[in-house]
Amino acid sequence: MTAHTITALLVFILAYILIISEKIHRTKIALMGGVLIVLLHILPQSEAFDAIDFNTLGLLTGMMLLISVVKETGVFTYIAIVITKKTGGDGWKILLWFSLFTAIASALLDNVTTVLLIAPITILIAEMLDISPFPFLVAEILAANIGGTATLIGDPPNILIGSATDYSFMDFLIHLGPVSLIVLVVTLAILKIIFRKQLKTNFSDMEKVIEGMDETKVIKDHTLLRRSLIVLGLTMVGFILHDFLGLKPATVALAGGGILLIWSGTDIEKRLEEIEWTTIFFFMGLFVMVGGLDKVGVLEWMASGVLSLSDNPAVLCLSILVISAIASAFLDNIPFVAAMIPLLTRISMSLYPNTVGLDEAAYHIYLMNQSMPLWWSLALGACLGGNGTIVGASANVVIAGFSEKTRSPLNFRNYFRYGFPLMLVSVIISAIYIVVRYL
Repeated sequence: MTAHTITALLVFILAYILIISEKIHRTKIALMGGVLIVLLHILPQSEAFDAIDFNTLGLLTGMMLLISVVKETGVFTYIAIVITKKTGGDGWKILLWFSLFTAIASALLDNVTTVLLIAPITILIAEMLDISPFPFLVAEILAANIGGTATLIGDPPNILIGSATDYSFMDFLIHLGPVSLIVLVVTLAILKIIFRKQLKTNFSDMEKVIEGMDETKVIKDHTLLRRSLIVLGLTMVGFILHDFLGLKPATVALAGGGILLIWSGTDIEKRLEEIEWTTIFFFMGLFVMVGGLDKVGVLEWMASGVLSLSDNPAVLCLSILVISAIASAFLDNIPFVAAMIPLLTRISMSLYPNTVGLDEAAYHIYLMNQSMPLWWSLALGACLGGNGTIVGASANVVIAGFSEKTRSPLNFRNYFRYGFPLMLVSVIISAIYIVVRYL
């Protein structure tokens, strides 16, 4: 093992430890880790820039711009009020509809944006009804990560996987949509049993709350709403057809964001302020650190280690699913998947070598088609594994932050009691799905 290898490993491990400790903001750590990789001559600056996946960053930035304008219309608050009225004062129905909305919105937008919008409304309604928001927030975390599992843009790990494999929006929906739906139905059924007592509401209080809600007043600018929904719809169509059009998801997202910025006449400075730059810069630092590990051969060594366990694709798929789920439950699933992608690429190339002399583009298509079960195992493990703990996914951390101001805040222990067992159930369902459909 060379000095560069040891140094790159130390930088990565130290950064991970600091990220888990949450003593210093993870973006500061990732940026400093990336800088150290260059300062210590593990990667020259040009290769460090090449290691950054700008397709992922472009997709995130475009969607953040788009959603920041759509949010201004009040359409999300409108939907939440309509759902509350439709439930007629039934706690279980409120949880069910909010969870379904969260899952669908997470699949079509992204789960972090969705929970940023839905969590404050949920807490407000629960407090007005004098019931604990805890069951609703737990359900929304689970629904956000399950819904996000179904599509290319729903969860950051899927964005990373889609960028690395060139799998399309429809590939994700066709292959991960069915199992996500099954997991969601089973999870909600279990939650109904677990929280049946806490979901009882006082009908008289509920009627007062409903009387005070007027969804017609939350839409302030109908012209902006119409334009936003048109552009959002076209962007969704773009995601579905991007493969056919020969466009990357980042191009579609940035086009949608750019068009809406111009058409809405919004203040560009205000929109840029609402982009989660900490997330963008976190990814940049992380990509450079992972690029350093790749350069010194650590990932190749890890791939060889995983392959040595078995060369049976079925065993590899299930191992990747379980390992990804457990790791993502206790680590942030974004850096975990970023580290796993080059590893899985090397495993795929070992399993399916270019024996017939295909050119680079043709071999990439062949490789990705053959190794689909491996990548779906990673996506399911990483996305659903994030439900295991309160730090397992970015959406969880966002909701936990909102809950700190309530009478029943979410913490590691009280969430773990429900999240981890339900995560295991989802992994078992996913394992059965992978075996039945692909192996």
